[in-house]
Amino acid sequence: MALRDLQARIVACRRCPRLVRFREAVAASPPRRFRDETYWARPVPSLGDASARLLLVGLAPAAHGGNRTGRMFTGDAAGGSGEWVARALHAHGFATQSTSHQRGDGFRLVEAYITAALHCVPPDNRPAPPELRRCARYLREELPRLRHVRVVLGLGRIGFDAYLGAAGAIGLPVPRPRPRFAHGAAVDLPWGVALLATYHPSRQNTQTGRLTWPMFEAVFAEARRRLGPGASP
Repeated sequence: MALRDLQARIVACRRCPRLVRFREAVAASPPRRFRDETYWARPVPSLGDASARLLLVGLAPAAHGGNRTGRMFTGDAAGGSGEWVARALHAHGFATQSTSHQRGDGFRLVEAYITAALHCVPPDNRPAPPELRRCARYLREELPRLRHVRVVLGLGRIGFDAYLGAAGAIGLPVPRPRPRFAHGAAVDLPWGVALLATYHPSRQNTQTGRLTWPMFEAVFAEARRRLGPGASP
């Protein structure tokens, strides 16, 4: 119930005027392929429940993905980050299916929870530092409610840093010097959580070869190895 109430507050948030204007402008002028759809055009809530053992921290919703569908990493075009995340989660038993197209399509997380450093789509996928700081309050509230998490996966540097920042802000003993982001990094944190890192599966990374599918999938395989066998989807 506490997580549900938090998600309701996230969805109602209008604290960043630039993001409010942008998310609503995107919805008002969709591309032709989505012209007959009604966009969510609000902050996108986190996905999952309090039983999660795996926590994913991403960057922000996509303009025509989460901002359209209202669900994290859902509805991206073929080859988009949502497709990569759903496929990797399913491959290692963290989701019921390998595709995530729209709410109500049967996609469900298994022992996993997805949140983001920013819950609104930012122009050019570049959030401003004050926007990240305002949204960080929600991650700070989520972490104490996710008591079963044992592995955290930072999707990109911003997600990785957002988790460490939130952990420190609620009093957890973040190591000094602070862990630095690098693809494939694995940090065993003092409070019994393993923090893993991957490049974000954005088109900028996947289409240039900076992030390949074997590189991405291997990080999810490491998460599964650390958590052990999972529940059946």
